Amino acid sequence: MAKEKHEDKKVRTARIIRALEKLYPDAHCALTHSNAFELLVATILSAQCTDARVNMVTPVLFKKYPTAEALAKAPQEDVEKIIKTTGFFRSKAKSIRETSADIVQKHGGKVPQTMDELTDLRGVGRKTANVVLGNAFDQNVGVVVDTHVGRLSRRLALTVHEDPVDVEQDLMKLVPVEKWTNFSHLLIFHGRQICFARNPQCDKCPLLPDCPTGQTLTQAAAKAKPK
Repeated sequence: MAKEKHEDKKVRTARIIRALEKLYPDAHCALTHSNAFELLVATILSAQCTDARVNMVTPVLFKKYPTAEALAKAPQEDVEKIIKTTGFFRSKAKSIRETSADIVQKHGGKVPQTMDELTDLRGVGRKTANVVLGNAFDQNVGVVVDTHVGRLSRRLALTVHEDPVDVEQDLMKLVPVEKWTNFSHLLIFHGRQICFARNPQCDKCPLLPDCPTGQTLTQAAAKAKPK
């Protein structure tokens, strides 16, 4: 198969986006939050944990510790107890407490609004910063690459990379800047409803005409059917 030209891939990406926007017009950040601080903490807690589980924990956490000042002063053991079901609770408790302390000491208690300032916070990487900037501050600085986004991007042949940073760089060259934040939501919704890690529902997928992996899987399934 001939290598796809970049411009052709951009055109195909545009078709993919249109199909996803039609399929998921309400795509949004699944982490419940009412401000940038809550979203930042929730995103840290979501590492290797489902958004649904995080959404069960954060109301309890924020009711007791509603601000960065309060969470920075919270006892480690108490925070661990509240967030225990999110997994890796000791390191996460330390991260959100230290991040809160940084926000208080360096930013007057307010979540910063730049990539450099956010990633300078303890426990905050580029993915978390992208979530906060895109969803709390409407800044399309990058593309959030979680497991769903990475998996679907490879299946759709938008990237060949495994490393999230490399995947993000590839997507940023294909997706219009103004759609960077929502593109992640679209792929995440699709990964949860149709393009599963195991047994993707290719026969139900509107992206099939633009998905090399889906076409390969459906052709293989057709050949495997008894005649």
